Amino acid sequence: MASPFIHPTAEIDVGASLGDDVHVWHGAHVMADAVIGTGTMLGHGVFVGRGVSVGPGCRIQNHVSIFEGVSLEADVFVGPSAAFTNVKNPRASVSRRSELALTRVGRGATIGANATILPGVALGRYCFVAAGAVVTRDVPDFALVVGTPARQQGWMSERGMRLDFDSQGVAACSESGTRYRLDGDRCVALDEGAWP
Repeated sequence: MASPFIHPTAEIDVGASLGDDVHVWHGAHVMADAVIGTGTMLGHGVFVGRGVSVGPGCRIQNHVSIFEGVSLEADVFVGPSAAFTNVKNPRASVSRRSELALTRVGRGATIGANATILPGVALGRYCFVAAGAVVTRDVPDFALVVGTPARQQGWMSERGMRLDFDSQGVAACSESGTRYRLDGDRCVALDEGAWP
């Protein structure tokens, strides 16, 4: 594995941890106690707050701020200018550092450009948040959510393809062939080893 690449204009605070083959581009800032997993890419102007955990293989596009209290599992994609928030009722004149809400983003999730994730929600594994959506509540594994506020509009495969379920509640990814089943309000992978 290669050592991390850090652009000369990027700032990495003492105490931050960067895995092998991490790329940190122009004007990015990673604060102390943040952990950036192997093979992750932080684009231009990305900010990673104190104590944030970003899993391996993530792609954080330009101008994204990941504030304290947010954690991303492996292989998460965050589109340009997507916004995470961590306080439910902020006021400039009132300190609410002890009230940070935790936000977890599951493995393989996609967050589209200019989407906003409100504090304290959990985004499920391989979910897909459409560009410009405002997420105000938890999103299940494999769910596709769109709009303001975000509402579920279907299901996506691990490969990011729309799933069309038959009358038996079974669908196959058009790209990988992996099969999925609707189980109440959940979508589960049927094929062994389909996703970790």
